[in-house]
This record gives sequence, structure tokens and C-alpha cells, in this order.
Amino acid sequence: MLTGALAASVTPLRDGGAAIDEDGIGPVVDFLAAGGLDGLLALGTNGEGILLSLAERRRVTELYVDAARDRLQVAVHCGAQSTADTVALAEHAAEAGADAVAVIAPPYFKLDDASLLEHFAAAARACAPLPFYVYEFAITSGYAVPPDLVRRLREQASNLAGLKVSDRTWEELEGYLIEGLDVFVGFEGLIAPARAGGAVGAVSALASAFPEIVAAAVRGEDVDPGALRARVDRYPRHAALKHVLVRRGVPIREDVRAPLRGLTAAERAELDAELEQVLQAA
Repeated sequence: MLTGALAASVTPLRDGGAAIDEDGIGPVVDFLAAGGLDGLLALGTNGEGILLSLAERRRVTELYVDAARDRLQVAVHCGAQSTADTVALAEHAAEAGADAVAVIAPPYFKLDDASLLEHFAAAARACAPLPFYVYEFAITSGYAVPPDLVRRLREQASNLAGLKVSDRTWEELEGYLIEGLDVFVGFEGLIAPARAGGAVGAVSALASAFPEIVAAAVRGEDVDPGALRARVDRYPRHAALKHVLVRRGVPIREDVRAPLRGLTAAERAELDAELEQVLQAA
């Protein structure tokens, strides 16, 4: 079972985003572990997973599991457009030694409850007995997973352990605080109220570049990760977080996969000034 503060980790890329930077994954894991986190989610929204091929996703999974062994928990996002691809990725994550699997509702088609329930159940079966987490993110998938469907999924998937909920309002999050299921909040501005309401931790994009701040927030310390996330979100987020990692000494590139874009020179200079303020205040 996952616990505590996890980074929704970036995926290091090279060649303008066309290829996996395999040498970058170990240093990313080293940085996250040194930042006091409990684990990471590979290949989620922040990890550009949906833009990578199945072969690339399998390879990144293997690299993260190997690099994090005995130091950090590794959950792998295996959500894909089709059930067949989702099942294949979930099976592989379990075989590779991941600690958990997470799956988002497939984007593009708004599935009805029966279709969505069978999709999640198939994914959970594919990685059983590994803990399985529903990844709820309505803005990204295009529709919300009904909380009642999660309750029904528990009847079909004995390995359903909980949810990662990345919705940005308390009203959206509250319905997923289901007794007996572990909930990890995705939006950093909700960490404090979510923890007070029963959430067990966070899986945070911000933690990929500022692990110490998110770890402190999950521990209940007086920090404001939501305000910092708002500053980062003024820029193309994937490139911005990779830029911060580079500036913090992690030997990766800023490359992202199209159609995501990199930072302009002006954005990079402005972000550098903001980063200096943040690190001075830390």
C-alpha cells in the first residue's frame, strides 16, 4: 500500500522530446529521495505517459523501479485509450516489480458507468494482487468517475486500494473520501483540508521539483504548496518543472514531447527569478 508524500514524477527526455533519456531517471530518483518523499508515480499526467508508446512506457517503468528499489515506493500510471493497452501496461508494471498501479478514466470517449466499471475492473485484475488505484482527474479525462462506481468497483476488484484525486475543489474531492479506501490528493492547494478530512497523502506534480515542500505539507508543517503551484502553473508546466530540476542540479534536459512545448527565453528568465525567490525563502 502506498503511503505519505509521492511525486508525480517527470519523464526525462532527449532529442527534443523524441526519445527517453534513460540516464536521467536515476538522478531524478536520487533527487526525490533526498527531498524526503515516500515514493513516486511514474508516467502520470506530469510524466507525459499518455504521449509515449507502450514500449517506451514499459522501459520507463523498469528504469524507475530499478532506480528506486529499497528507497522509494513506485506506483505506475497504466491508463491508456484502450482497455487492451491499459491491461497490458498493468500486467507489465506488476511483473516489473512496481508497488502499485494507477489508472485514469480513458479520455476522448465519455464512457457510461458499465463501460467504465469493466475497464477499471479489467485493469485491476491484470495487476492483482498489486494495489490498484483509480486516478480521478475530470479535467484531463473529460469526465468524472462517479464515487458510486468506485464503491461498485470495490466489489469486483479485491486489490482496489484507493484513489488519486487531482480535482481542484473541495466539493469535487470530498465525495471520493470513501471509508476503507486510501485517498491521495493531487492538487497541492487541497493537501491540508484533504488530510484533515481523511486523505492519507498526496501524489503531487509540484513534488517532482520541490519535494521537500510537499513532504513538509503532507507532514502538516506550515507551508503553502498551493501558492507555489499557482506560480509554476503560469508557465508550460512540464517544461517548467524540468527547468527547475535542471536549475537544482539534476542532470536532465528540459525536453518535452510534442504537442507540449518548451519555455521561451523570456519565460525561462522569469521562472529563474521566481525560483531564486522560492529557494531563498525556503
